[in-house]
Amino acid sequence: MTMFDIDADPAQLRQGIEQFYAWQMQLLDDGKVEPYAQTFAEDGSFAANAHPAPFTGREAIAAAAGKATRALAEQGVIRRHWFGMTSVETTGHSNVVRTRNYAVVFETPRGGAAKLLMSTVFEDVLVRDEDATHGWLVRERRVSRDDLAA
Repeated sequence: MTMFDIDADPAQLRQGIEQFYAWQMQLLDDGKVEPYAQTFAEDGSFAANAHPAPFTGREAIAAAAGKATRALAEQGVIRRHWFGMTSVETTGHSNVVRTRNYAVVFETPRGGAAKLLMSTVFEDVLVRDEDATHGWLVRERRVSRDDLAA
């Protein structure tokens, strides 16, 4: 049994998904936008109430993440995402789960103190993929910032 086996004990399934998220978001926070984009399905989507339209496909997701990463670097700001309160729901399909998470985002300016930037809820549809580095790909991600209208 692997850490991404949907038929695993629910605690093992959750642990594998949390490990996937830790790895995925550290890629983004470290500015590794191409590997980050590879954690999405080829036709995966990223939608957020902070953006007028979803980003669909790895190329669009990498471009958006790259733009944000460059802007933060130019400002001398480090951004960190912290996920928690992860719930995992099996769907009846052998390779698909739904997750719901809280995420907080911190920013630290060079030489300054860290501050809480935003609080969000994000919901994913994850697809098990034996060839993916950590066994999962994001098919669909929806992020809702608490400070913006849904």
